[in-house]
Amino acid sequence: MTTSARSYLLPLRLLPLATAAALALSGCASTGPAADGDDTGIEQAALQADLVTVTDPWVKAADADDGMTAAFGVLGNEGDQDAVLVAARADGVCELIELHEVVSGDDGNMLMREKDGGFTVPAGSEHELSPGADHIMFMGLDQDLEPGAEVTVTLEFDDGSTHEFTAPVKDFEGANESYHGDH
Repeated sequence: MTTSARSYLLPLRLLPLATAAALALSGCASTGPAADGDDTGIEQAALQADLVTVTDPWVKAADADDGMTAAFGVLGNEGDQDAVLVAARADGVCELIELHEVVSGDDGNMLMREKDGGFTVPAGSEHELSPGADHIMFMGLDQDLEPGAEVTVTLEFDDGSTHEFTAPVKDFEGANESYHGDH
């Protein structure tokens, strides 16, 4: 084989390595919107929190001695894919937050429990959080939550994206369901 033939074959042998390197580097791309405006597939899934709105949020007033309260409102999804809320936090307000549902117990009484898998906010629709139904449960209150105060809540979706909202604290006589769980 001549020297010129070997120099021609060398780049061909390196082509698979260059292709593999390009593919590996493309795996490091951002999960945000693509530069050309195409936000389909993985890029769109990473934006669940940007597609969800929270309207009419509020938190039930409670004393720290009560230990528990809840947040309510309407979650709207402006996207064309379902958004799945899997967790929430309110730093400095309580020890633990869970997503709860209210169900009928064996004795016919209503009780609340952690919702396995979180809340699905259907594409182009809403999911209501209300007393006596699905809600965001604050447990182990660190402080009194008095009417007129505000609580900042961060929602986390199954794609890891987050959405923050502020909810006023309000008096409410109700939502006194029994708690059923390991806590």
